[in-house]
Amino acid sequence: MTTDRTPPAPTGYVQPEIDVKALGALLDGEYAEIRELVRANLVTHAPVLDEAEELDIDAFRERVRERVVEMAATGQTGMGFPTRYGGGGDVGASIAAFETLALGDLSVLVKVGVQFGLFGGAILHLGTERHHDAYLPDLITGKLMGCFAMTETGHGSNVQALGTVARYDAAAQEFVITTEGDQARKDYIGNAARHGELAVVFAQLEIDGTSEGVHAFVVPIRSGGDSAPGVAIEDDGRKMGLNGVDNGRIRFDGVRVPREALLNRFADVTPEGVYESPIDNPHRRFFTMLGTLVQGRVCVGGAGVNVSKTALAIATRYALRRRQFAAGAEGEEQLLLDYGLHQRRLLPLIARTYALHFAQDVVRTQLHDVFSGAEDDPRARRQLEARAAGTKALATWHATRVVQECREACGGAGYLAVNRFAALKADSDIFTTFEGDNHVLLQLVAKGLLTHYASEFEDLDQLGMVRHVTGLAVEAVIEKTSAHKLLERVRDLLPGGDEWDQEAGLLDSEYQLAMVRYREEHMLAGVARRLKRGMDQKRDPGTVFSEVQDHVIALAHAHMERLVLEAFVDRVRALPDGGDKVALGLLCDLYALTTIEADRAWFMEHGRLTVQRSKSITREVNDLCRKIRPLAGDLVDAWNIPSAVLRAPDLVGEV
Repeated sequence: MTTDRTPPAPTGYVQPEIDVKALGALLDGEYAEIRELVRANLVTHAPVLDEAEELDIDAFRERVRERVVEMAATGQTGMGFPTRYGGGGDVGASIAAFETLALGDLSVLVKVGVQFGLFGGAILHLGTERHHDAYLPDLITGKLMGCFAMTETGHGSNVQALGTVARYDAAAQEFVITTEGDQARKDYIGNAARHGELAVVFAQLEIDGTSEGVHAFVVPIRSGGDSAPGVAIEDDGRKMGLNGVDNGRIRFDGVRVPREALLNRFADVTPEGVYESPIDNPHRRFFTMLGTLVQGRVCVGGAGVNVSKTALAIATRYALRRRQFAAGAEGEEQLLLDYGLHQRRLLPLIARTYALHFAQDVVRTQLHDVFSGAEDDPRARRQLEARAAGTKALATWHATRVVQECREACGGAGYLAVNRFAALKADSDIFTTFEGDNHVLLQLVAKGLLTHYASEFEDLDQLGMVRHVTGLAVEAVIEKTSAHKLLERVRDLLPGGDEWDQEAGLLDSEYQLAMVRYREEHMLAGVARRLKRGMDQKRDPGTVFSEVQDHVIALAHAHMERLVLEAFVDRVRALPDGGDKVALGLLCDLYALTTIEADRAWFMEHGRLTVQRSKSITREVNDLCRKIRPLAGDLVDAWNIPSAVLRAPDLVGEV
């Protein structure tokens, strides 16, 4: 993308030339083919963006269902299922397809996620061959629509405390599903209000009065379009957004299902009522079961990244066309992106979006390796769960921030529905909450750090984690982290002994990495010491943990920002020399320095940043923005977002 005026580059600086096509290919990676298929489908079904505003809620829900079924016929939604049932047999490709779909209407995206990711994923990963044979062929085509009934009105993130009960009746060889009070009703369940015929219901399994914990059951909720006997369904009604998804509430009043309805990959019940499981420990069994559903979090994180791309593409292109106020002697009004403040508003967000894109590449690869059997180490699974949780949190918070900033950066025009921000804002806001509340997910990240993803990881509830950590020396907690080992290596590489952070160049990636690694290590030690001190004082473990939760969240956030920066640095270093590498290097520096700048108070409080160096970082950030300014159009063009789904004709112009 070019403009009729480009500001001069900083003195002595040679502006790189971006090969937009090559950069786009780099971003699409090994899944370019499936991404192109999804883009083509998005263009075909682009009218759904208008229909979201024109149709009433019932008609729009039907239209979204139609779009989902039509997309399923192209193969894009079934990539993660086994080929024997009509799927593509490629987990990584299924994630890439979902990420790309997030460039379009988000009701369609979430409907796809519910049907093929949550409902289909539960059947696939928690069920066995009898369930696969019975449901997967029709599920993959969209002929059979289903729900994922986990969340309850009174229990969201605390899945172990669900109130729905499944009691085994040995005489009839059936499970009896019952909603125990209003707090146990299944709530906010996608596909429930209109289209779902089956639900995977998570309930407390009870045999002869003994609870065996939460298990999943396949339960019919409709027959011939009407609610099944004993099933009561309510419509959740209009929401802030995503009104093309029919969320609803479900109650079960003694609903009977056959013994085979139990999804029995990890546990089963014999006809006589004997409970059997290859995993003896109930906590480990529960977390193993939930761990198979991590794909949903990976998908939502990737969707958050692409929502950010859409908003930034619109706002950046607008900033390269819109003029405001005369800034020179000639009297010509200046382009928005030529203003330093506008650069500061948008360009660091572009840098962070690129950083999160590459971090998402890492977690997607890890997921593919674990679920395809290439990586069968239990510790690798625990690391995947934590990394997926943290990436989802950072990416979805980022999306919420980006959409708001970009809307404001487009002024009054950004408030018009045709320019997409209204839908992006309303539809993506829930991303920070579903598939795990972000603050709860960051506690999972911190738990992994504090326990070093130990073999006891699944067994440790909140209090168990406190006891585990306080049973170790603080030094042992720190020594086990990869951040500690990496920091020692960096100290050896950089000049100045323990003053490495005062003498290294600001644009030295080793310096940038050392800073975020130091922050993480220091926070980890601080949390461990606070936990240990509280326990040494014989205080209640729950109270002790509650008092350090702010520190725990800060630690998890610091850890994830370190992983994101490492992913970005690794990708830039691996590129061949050329303009694209230089451009991505500038973005990487901008992401790193704005990350340090945003937390400069912490670094200064802990002696890692002087006032003078802090000011130098701000000057460097401003200089990086000026260098990136001429590249901004190409950087967002490389995301290859079809103009048909951008809409915003008055903002983006011709693409």
